[in-house]
Amino acid sequence: MADAAQAARHVLIAADKFKGSLTAVQVAQRVTAGLRRVAPEVTVESVPVADGGDGTVAAAVAAGFERREARVTGPLGEPVTAAWALRDGTAVVEMAEASGLQLLPEGEFAPLTATTYGSGEVIAAALDAGARTIVFGVGGSATTDGGAGMLAALGARFLDGSGAPVGPGGGALAALASADLSGLDPRLADVDVVLASDVDNPLTGPKGAPAVYGPQKGASPEDVAELDAALGHYAKILSESVGPAALEHAEAAGAGAAGGIGYGALVGLGARFRAGIEVMLDVLGFAPALAGATLVITGEGSLDEQTLHGKAPAGVASAARAAGIEVVAVCGRLALPAEALGRAGIRRAYALTDLEPDVARCIADAGPLLETLAEQIAADFLR
Repeated sequence: MADAAQAARHVLIAADKFKGSLTAVQVAQRVTAGLRRVAPEVTVESVPVADGGDGTVAAAVAAGFERREARVTGPLGEPVTAAWALRDGTAVVEMAEASGLQLLPEGEFAPLTATTYGSGEVIAAALDAGARTIVFGVGGSATTDGGAGMLAALGARFLDGSGAPVGPGGGALAALASADLSGLDPRLADVDVVLASDVDNPLTGPKGAPAVYGPQKGASPEDVAELDAALGHYAKILSESVGPAALEHAEAAGAGAAGGIGYGALVGLGARFRAGIEVMLDVLGFAPALAGATLVITGEGSLDEQTLHGKAPAGVASAARAAGIEVVAVCGRLALPAEALGRAGIRRAYALTDLEPDVARCIADAGPLLETLAEQIAADFLR
């Protein structure tokens, strides 16, 4: 290892957040501190990353985007302040900022009535600011309304049999009698909307939004069945309004993302789906940073089977491996064998639980523990 270590003198830290303990920016700061204690001569650059879910706006701001705020409708209908980011005509909008589980009171869920209306309001704010490209990061939602709330905020009309607007949330879509998207904000036609997600689920069915993600949002088995039927009905009514493409989009990759808001974006916003980490690496300027690196450190709170399916560390490792650059990872918890890490392009992973088996203490002391792991990485790869 000595020859490789001798050459590793420029380190790029490209890690996601450790959910519940450290932001992506804090992860980079702690890793940098640990590296420099052992190898002070090493140059360190950081590109905090996200895969389109919560933390996406913070990663964009860390990369130099301007942080903006909008006062919008939260998932329960209450006003909330949602952050988004803007640079050179590109807006980064994170639906969790307006419609996320993080906005619900602890222990309170609203699987049938939570709305994405606020997400549409944030998109409108981006349009008002002159955005020509909107990177719409979806994940961490409290909602399962197929994006109907978002589209309503942007001018669509969803009416019941008496001609009144349907209520908020996915459950109310069972009463949908007609849909009219002709009133959608005309500026959307001139904007490139990129749906950035780490999931490729369809809208409905066994792998659809209600079945797979509904329980995380408090949905009972009965709620899941009700939501699945309501979203299927919603797609059928939309097909009567905009044509058979509405039913095709329901089966498309990403339609089931974030409670089906992916579907609303595909049908109503003309969005194109891309893997969230790929989009964010482009937006955050990862390629230019990678060009000068001789070692990449990535990571997230838990390295597990989900990591291999579109999460940030897998995307970072794939890009680094294509460039012939060695990758190691840091994490809170490691649940992948060495062979799986190797297939993903990760040479070695360092976990906080290796230092402190008690998970609660790991979360509470994540910063200092992460610095200690970084010291180990420096000793293994930079000396």
